[in-house]
Amino acid sequence: MTEAVAATRRSRITPEREAELYEAVLDLLREVGYDALTMDAVAARTRSSKATLYRQWGGKAELVAKAVRHNKPGRAGDVDTGSLKGDLHALTLRADDCEMEQSSALMRGLAMAVHGNPDLLKAFREHLIEPEAAEFHRVLQRAVDRGEVRADNPAIRFVMHMMIGAFAARTMIDEQPPTQDFLLSYIDAVVLPAFGVPAS
Repeated sequence: MTEAVAATRRSRITPEREAELYEAVLDLLREVGYDALTMDAVAARTRSSKATLYRQWGGKAELVAKAVRHNKPGRAGDVDTGSLKGDLHALTLRADDCEMEQSSALMRGLAMAVHGNPDLLKAFREHLIEPEAAEFHRVLQRAVDRGEVRADNPAIRFVMHMMIGAFAARTMIDEQPPTQDFLLSYIDAVVLPAFGVPAS
């Protein structure tokens, strides 16, 4: 899809209406899960026509991926505190513990759906994984430019694995949701040392 076509699609719905639709999609996902979510249900919940939904998003996978992306607090690339530790802490503190718990539950359900749905995996890679990875690498590039991190540090290519891994594994290993305190401690104990940056 060209940028012009995408812009035409988006222009048919106001940003406020788009946000309302995304919130309804997330509510439905929490209620019934990805497999049981239908465009009919989204249309009914949001008083939209299915034609409008398909014209704007093309299908369920893209709609769900964009709804999840829209729900994320800000962009990693927008954070610039002057240090890698400050940046990673600031990114963590954008979501409170309640929001993290809700996001964790939502992502666990979607992770199962992704394995059996190539369209959802493609949409997630395009709208979530690749943009998020690019933003984290911009944060790291600034740290490299400041001289905090060596450009050849092998941990650079694993930043997404480290950050997502801690978030996802918290519930499985500790039977507790991810929290700000847990993630900040993880960053100081694991992530910063991997980049050769002192936590203190």
